[in-house]
Amino acid sequence: MYGEAAKTALGFFWKAGWAFVLGYAISAMIQVFVPKHRLVRHMGEASVRSTALSTAFGTISSSCSFAALAAARSLFVKGAHFILIVAFMFASTNLVIELGILILIFLGWQYLVAEIIGGLILITISAMLIKFTYPKGWIKKAREKAEGDAPKEEDFSPLERMRSAKGWRMVGNQFVMEWQMVWKEILIGFTVAGFMKVFVPDAFWKALFLHGYRDTLPELLIVLQNAIVGPFVAALTFIGSMGNIPLATVLAGSGVSFAGVMAFIYSDLMVPPLVRVNAKYYGWRVAFYIAGIMLVSIVATALILHFGFAAFNLIPEATQSAVMSEQFAIDYTFFFNLAFVALAAYMVYLHWRHKQHSEHGHDHDHGDGGGFSLQDWVVLIFILGLVGGIIAFATTGGVPSGAQ
Repeated sequence: MYGEAAKTALGFFWKAGWAFVLGYAISAMIQVFVPKHRLVRHMGEASVRSTALSTAFGTISSSCSFAALAAARSLFVKGAHFILIVAFMFASTNLVIELGILILIFLGWQYLVAEIIGGLILITISAMLIKFTYPKGWIKKAREKAEGDAPKEEDFSPLERMRSAKGWRMVGNQFVMEWQMVWKEILIGFTVAGFMKVFVPDAFWKALFLHGYRDTLPELLIVLQNAIVGPFVAALTFIGSMGNIPLATVLAGSGVSFAGVMAFIYSDLMVPPLVRVNAKYYGWRVAFYIAGIMLVSIVATALILHFGFAAFNLIPEATQSAVMSEQFAIDYTFFFNLAFVALAAYMVYLHWRHKQHSEHGHDHDHGDGGGFSLQDWVVLIFILGLVGGIIAFATTGGVPSGAQ
């Protein structure tokens, strides 16, 4: 089973490889060619227009959870309203292009549509909750605690930058920086999902999410329980950013309700390391306030999505995704991966050319500073585990040890 789990985890990487390259290439182009500082000027007051701008700003930003929090902190220091900060965080982790591509591959179009619609509902509900519960004293102290200014962005013509070699070198540099920020979370998330798929039986998830009580308990109660449990399961996995999509696929295939899966996906900002980063930026009171706002918003959004999709008979059946079983094959994924490996290599080349022309690097704040962190140790262990698993799989010829 150990070898099968490693193979399953690597199969997830294989299926998603081209999507990651495409998503981050598009993200890099948007971030380089869109003058974002022009949006920041309109984020001082909370209104429908400014919330829409903040959402748009988040959508064209990095999908890395740590980078999202760092960018939100920088906007907050610049004077952006707190409601818009939360909207930005939700948008930058739920409405980005690369996440949408991954959801489409692993979960299907219904979940992609739900992710987009739900992301907007999520932002609307959180804005209303903050408006009615706004702790002025806490936010004032949080603004005083927030440190550092965001680096100034030069004013430029998007068209001229797109026509220049420098602009495309910047795209390659941004592409590599994005990968440097997220690859650890992706590796952890995909590996955990692969091992859970093999070692954790469906019966566990069905019991945790009350699957066996659907004939005896009211549907509303079960859906509500799923929507509440989903975020806590996400928090316990410690997986942020896009690493939770494969595990969401495992949950969906195990019969977890639509509300439970969507709540799980939306909860990547509630994992303990990210709550700790918010505490570092704003203090623990505001960090827990943000987490509380997010939890209520996520549960409410999951319920709205579940019963809204049910009304139109759009809830997908709890069937195992093809990604889970048909991982390695000579199909479109094979040829897409070949093509996008070439694109990734070109982006790395542009990054190298950028470094040749620039004396200064630009790193996003992950909140933990330098040194070998706990996450680094986990990544090292997981890499060794994957290598060992593949060796075990090759040694047994893909036959589970108990079947020999």
